[in-house]
Amino acid sequence: QIHVVESGGGLVQPGGSLRLSCAAFPRLFPIGAMGWYRQAPGNQRELVATITSGGTTNYGDSVKGRFTISRDNAKNTVYLRMNSLKPEDTAVYHCDVEEDHGSALYNYQGQGTQVTVSS
Repeated sequence: QIHVVESGGGLVQPGGSLRLSCAAFPRLFPIGAMGWYRQAPGNQRELVATITSGGTTNYGDSVKGRFTISRDNAKNTVYLRMNSLKPEDTAVYHCDVEEDHGSALYNYQGQGTQVTVSS
């Protein structure tokens, strides 16, 4: 089983920026898609962004044009650059990593990192 560790959350003012990082280790099998989801208190889990091993990206409607997902395959790391942050972006952000075992895919998530957007 791999470990998934997020970092980079914190408190930021509206309009500010943050960059989240997520590392998966050890690398026992190829890593497939990686992504970010978020959940605010009382809300359902929401897709933020995903990126395939080939670099194809997908974004949730609420973050399109403001957030950018990227990855470093050599480091098994995915990043989320968040610009123009709004109070409604406040949530715990979880990283999701897909491990490709050939005959099956397994998904792992980290503990999450808190992002708070407030003045």
